[in-house]
Amino acid sequence: MRAAEKVIITTAITGSVNIPSQSPYLPLSAEQVADAAVQAVEAGSAVVHLHAREPDGRPTFAPAVFQRIIDGITARTDAVVNITTGGASSMTMEQRLAAALHLKPELASLNMGSMNFVYSGIADKVTEWKHDWEKPYVLNTYSHPFVNTFDQIEHTLRTLGESGTRFEYECYDIGHLYSLAHFVERGLAKPPLLIQGVFGVLGGIGADHANLEHMVRIADKLFGEDYFFSAFAAGQHQMRFATHSAWLGGHVRVGLEDSLWIGKGRLAQSNAQQVRKIRAVVEDLGKPIATPDDAREMLALRAIEKTKEGKAS
Repeated sequence: MRAAEKVIITTAITGSVNIPSQSPYLPLSAEQVADAAVQAVEAGSAVVHLHAREPDGRPTFAPAVFQRIIDGITARTDAVVNITTGGASSMTMEQRLAAALHLKPELASLNMGSMNFVYSGIADKVTEWKHDWEKPYVLNTYSHPFVNTFDQIEHTLRTLGESGTRFEYECYDIGHLYSLAHFVERGLAKPPLLIQGVFGVLGGIGADHANLEHMVRIADKLFGEDYFFSAFAAGQHQMRFATHSAWLGGHVRVGLEDSLWIGKGRLAQSNAQQVRKIRAVVEDLGKPIATPDDAREMLALRAIEKTKEGKAS
């Protein structure tokens, strides 16, 4: 991998996995997500990874909701905006791509393979449901896979790539690295790659630190120095895996999408709280924190121009 001279902190603000019944601090409305993103950037995050929700917390693919979120971020920060193309496993690929195709961000996530992506276990821990949609939504993941076929990946690379969007390649298992290598060989995925190793999701690679080092070894074999590495783990493993990634020379990701916690038995009250915690760890390792423009230079992003009102164009 290319060792990080400055560490990029990505913050995944709200995601589509965790639900309002789990935490009162999960951002839901467009305004809440935008405010949480701005606070994360002020705390040291260079990249904000965005999903969108309806006010009741239900995941949405609506470009208009994403537009409100992004307008609220770009008017107040110079953050790199990373729009999901993963959405939720219950969405069609057309729905998952709708916002990114409309908004043409600098960066978009791209899941590198179909898999079981199971978070039905949330239902075992919730004692009081806030909304009728939540329980069926999480239970559905036990019987429905998260589909990312090769033709869908290629379609995403071609359509979004034409607009200049680059990708954060989300790899939930070692096989996903080989899938990425296939698209690199065909010239559809272009270095420098940003590989996001994802650990601890039921159905993907486990949150074992040996797995993180193994993923880096295989990525080194496949891509040499043509990639940057970042890692995160779900739930209780979040900070330990971010620390390990930084120690290996990689970048880090935190946020309430990945974990609702700041410590054992303590809910995080904001995304910014998690950013401050990992920033302190990274700086204790003697590594400087990347600014948004540092991230743009490293990842070869094309900056989004802004209108006079501060909106992305």
